[in-house]
Order: sequence, then structure tokens, then C-alpha cells
Amino acid sequence: MVQSVLERCTAGNWRRLGLCIVVAAWLSAPAQAGKVKAEKNDATPGPELLLEGGRKLAFVRTFETDRDVSPKRSFFRKVLDVVAGAADRHQTIRPYGIAVDSHGRAIVTDPGAMGIHIFDFADHKYKFIARNDKDQNSMKSPQCVAVDAEDNFYVTDSETGRIFVFEAGGKFKRIIGNLKGGEGYFKRPTGIAVDSAAQRIYVTDTLRNKVYVLDMNGSVMQTIGKTGTANGEFNFPTEIVLHGQDLAVVDAMNFRVQVFDRSGGFKYAVGKVGDGEDMGSFFRPKGIGFDSEGHLYVVDGAWSRVQVFDQQGELLYYFGARGGQPGAFNLPAGMFIDHNDSVYIADSYNSRVQEFQYYGKREQGGGQ
Repeated sequence: MVQSVLERCTAGNWRRLGLCIVVAAWLSAPAQAGKVKAEKNDATPGPELLLEGGRKLAFVRTFETDRDVSPKRSFFRKVLDVVAGAADRHQTIRPYGIAVDSHGRAIVTDPGAMGIHIFDFADHKYKFIARNDKDQNSMKSPQCVAVDAEDNFYVTDSETGRIFVFEAGGKFKRIIGNLKGGEGYFKRPTGIAVDSAAQRIYVTDTLRNKVYVLDMNGSVMQTIGKTGTANGEFNFPTEIVLHGQDLAVVDAMNFRVQVFDRSGGFKYAVGKVGDGEDMGSFFRPKGIGFDSEGHLYVVDGAWSRVQVFDQQGELLYYFGARGGQPGAFNLPAGMFIDHNDSVYIADSYNSRVQEFQYYGKREQGGGQ
């Protein structure tokens, strides 16, 4: 068959010979051609979870490389990849935190890659940001990320004790918490949230067992919490999220999530220590988020699942299991839920981000 292809090419227009050689090479390499065919099977339908009141949670997709934001590649492009070899890909290694800006760009921190991935699905663009300067302003272990009203994004660096601020396009802007002598102000900054309307930044300092409330210049306005196990006290606080007038904080080694008002007044807590069979309990709570109905989502890295609670702290449902298939996780970490109820989870040790869609009662036509 390969010979007949070449014969037809040479008998016709020689200017088509180059393309014909590529086609012939692809036909003669069935093992490699299988890779092209396998690409079509990547979009395996993920799970759907049907919930009370017509609600639903559906798997949407995973993304992990720059190719995931590219338009669908042509047949010729796939053939060329087989013959010449595919271009080097930019791959998430150990994604940890995630936020999505007003343009739908997913900003993913990756301590494994010592940088930040930006996936722009609307414009089919990808960017990787790293700061490996020789000076003392290098970014070493980016953890969590938050976005302000102008799409500037703020990244905590747990190793250097600083917060790195970037413009919407990814250009470095400034550092918060930079002290003289090169040290960072924070001992281990992890979670971060930005309230643009109130001009406040909330940062958890895991080793100090406090939440710092900063103005937009980085000056400390207030602290919330202290070391302990009582309500309003922390034992290694990590992720943090704002929702309405609520401030939710993962109190990791107290195995719970505490919810405060914006001034730091305790409101309620969710969770307790437990094993994998004890629903409503946590062992390694990580990312948190709220959907449009005020449900609180909590990622448990140890049990590779997400538990969802109502505003009274009662468990509604959970999803996920340990594994590599769609809808399963391997040490998941950060989470982000946007205003459209798209749920993003950094599936850290599967080196990917998974996206789900929550359909609330209103979207199902049931009203509220």
C-alpha cells in the first residue's frame, strides 16, 4: 500500500511528493499510528452524580498540558507529530492551588515545577511563570492563589514567606512581606483570599496559627485566631476562602473547617477527625469552596474525596475515590468554584486538574 501511494505521487505533481512521503511514513508505522488513534479516546465520559431536588454534579474534563488549551489539531498535524515527533509539552507536575479569573483563565500553582501555569481556554493560550532570579526574590514553593477584581493574582510562597503579585497577563508586579535582609514576613503563608471591595487581603500563616488581615499594600490590619483547639483557635490553618460575609478556614490539624464573619467572629465549624469510613470527618482537609447555594465543599487529600455540607454543617453528599480515572483523585489539594458553579480540583499526584459542573436546583428548573 505504501508503494502504491508513492507511485501515484511521482506519477502526478511532484510538489505533492513531500506530503505523500509523510503519509507513506505514517502508513508504514502502525505502532506509532496507534498513538494518534488513542488520542481520540482521551475524552472518556466521566461520572455524573444525581442529587436530591434535581441537582446534579457532572465531570467535565481534565487538563494538565499546554495542548489542552489548543484548538483541535488537524489530521495532518497529528501525522506530522508521528513522523517528526511531537513538540515538547508543558506539563503540570504537582499542581496545588487554583483560581479562575474573570476571563475564565485557570491559574494553577505548581510547587513541583516551582512556578505557575495559566490555561486560557477562550484564547487557546498557555503560559508558564517562574521566578528563578539570582537575587533573593525567587519563587520557590508556590502554594495558594487568589485573584482580585482587576484579575491581578496573588501567590503565597510557603518556603520564602512571601506573597508574589502578578498582573493579569502574568507580568510580575510586586512582593508582599519582603523584609530587609531577604527574609519573608510570614513563617509559612499558605491560604490567601482577596476582598477587592473592602481592600483587604486574608492570609493564613500555618506555623503561627493565625489569619492575617492586610490592606492592599501589605500592612497588617488585624489578626484572627491563636494556637489551640477551641472555637476560633487553630492548629496549622491552611486554605482560606471568602463567601458573602463569611470567611472559611481549613484548620488542618484540628481536622475541621471553621467559618467566621469578616471581623473574625466565630460562626460555626464543620468536621472532626475520623477514618475513611466516617463520613463528615476529615483526616487531611485541603481545598475548600462554596457553590451558589452556599454549600461548603471540602477536599480530603488522604481519602481522595470531596465532602459537601449545607449551611447548618450537615453532610449532603460526597464524591471521589482513590485512582487515576476521571472523577477519582490521588492526593487532591486546592479547589476553586466560580460564579457559574464550575468546580476545579487540583489532583496533585495525578498531575492534573479536574473540572466538574454543579447544576443547582434553580438550573434544573425547580425554583427556590
